[in-house]
Amino acid sequence: MEHITLLLGIVIVTALVFDFTNGFHDTANAMATTISTGALKPKTAVAMSAVLNLVGAFLSVEVAKTISGGIINEEGIRTEVIFAALVGAILWNLLTWLLGLPSSSSHALFGGLIGAAVMSAGWSSVNGSTVVTKVLLPAIAAPLVAGLAAMLATRLTYRISNKAGEQATSKGYRAGQITSAGLVSLAHGTNDAQKTMGIITLALVTGGVLAPGSNPPMWVIVSAGIAIALGTYLGGWRIIRTMGKGLTDLAPPQGFAAQTSAATVILASSHLGFSLSTTQSCSGAVMGSGLGRKGGVVRWSTATRMFVAWGLTLPAAGLVGAGAEFLTKQGTWGIALTGALLIAGSAVIWTLSRRQPVTVDNVNDVDGEPAGVVTTAIAAVTPPPAGTVAAADDLKTTIPGPDATEPARTATV
Repeated sequence: MEHITLLLGIVIVTALVFDFTNGFHDTANAMATTISTGALKPKTAVAMSAVLNLVGAFLSVEVAKTISGGIINEEGIRTEVIFAALVGAILWNLLTWLLGLPSSSSHALFGGLIGAAVMSAGWSSVNGSTVVTKVLLPAIAAPLVAGLAAMLATRLTYRISNKAGEQATSKGYRAGQITSAGLVSLAHGTNDAQKTMGIITLALVTGGVLAPGSNPPMWVIVSAGIAIALGTYLGGWRIIRTMGKGLTDLAPPQGFAAQTSAATVILASSHLGFSLSTTQSCSGAVMGSGLGRKGGVVRWSTATRMFVAWGLTLPAAGLVGAGAEFLTKQGTWGIALTGALLIAGSAVIWTLSRRQPVTVDNVNDVDGEPAGVVTTAIAAVTPPPAGTVAAADDLKTTIPGPDATEPARTATV
């Protein structure tokens, strides 16, 4: 560490700031459904998630190696490129947090890195095959696989618990939901914390401190784990509200199914070195669990805004990263100006967020967004879960079925 220059030190600190924003941006992945269903109190949930994120950071380095030696060619890349990439990623993270959109911190980092590398050394500096196989394909497959798994798991859980009492199953699924939320937090640490480890390791390689292909040093692993844990504890309440209440209305069985499905996908990808978006996996699982319950629906207007954010993340962060790299190429004054713009942009976003703050006290408040045509149509033709009876201001009366196993029917009196 005695060979670390001032610029390299600034890059390392900036990378840890990104890791911190990644933590509060992605807290919703693990804890949004747990908070929205009441399985855990908000502060307890984020504290639990923070600890498990820290633990997960020590379990693997496969994703870190993908980033430090796979996305871009290390030779010829200057340390300033890493700084510019982080500027693009941080600003996109903060902007989507302000809008309450669960976009991908991973893709923000990749976009910033690719844009800055291309501006610095041209398209040959990017390993296209690695980007396609370990970034783009997982980005498409992960939410689809997690969503389908969550939908099937939700249907299975309701079928299994159909004959059991609602109170007993609710308690059981709340306990299971807490366990699965912890598993998602652990998985998040094994995947997202490693991305910062990889970017710091890449900076150390470009600065000549480490040899190409080196694993992250222990101090890098510890600092990245602590940074993402602190960000997680802060709680990204805006995105937690969107994930927990904005996409669909979740019951404990749905939350359990969604989190278990997402955790399985994330852990599998971490083992294979796929740097997928944990946000996209968890969002897909939440939507799948919403569609898996009879009478459950997805608020497609919110989902559409989220999909647009997903599509814009790579190119938007890439453009900001490229612009930041253009400035850093001008010399010391360009690096200083880039840092000043990062601080100013972050301050503006924070100031705007204070106009309508979302805190631990109002995170479960529903904005009352209309369901939309598709959602209303699905709700109209899909019966509610077995055992529930609809009533409207005493205008309907319950007619029992011919036997105990047939759901009760309602008729207008």
